[in-house]
Amino acid sequence: MTTKAEGRTAAGTARDGSPRDGEAGSAEGASQAELATADALSYEQARAELVEVVQRLESGGSTLEESLALWERGEELAGVCRAWLDGARARLDAVLEEEADDAEEEDDDAEDGEPG
Repeated sequence: MTTKAEGRTAAGTARDGSPRDGEAGSAEGASQAELATADALSYEQARAELVEVVQRLESGGSTLEESLALWERGEELAGVCRAWLDGARARLDAVLEEEADDAEEEDDDAEDGEPG
């Protein structure tokens, strides 16, 4: 069984958009629908929202409950960004490995005297 992050990021597969198990509270101004679609966010959307969350936390003035909700949302968004980056790294590694295998095959063919 694969995790949602593995399923989302495997060689360009689509993200499932389903909410994560144990999703906690909402940040001030963030609806349950926004929280439920965190997995459906693009990297750029998640990163932009994460920047907003950090700015709100740094500015202060929030209640403890609001700050905790913002922190939790930030952690969730960071996880979304991490999953996208891990998927991109896996795809890049696969392409680089394929290119290395192709180059190795060409070298083997050249050593055998076969046309490439």
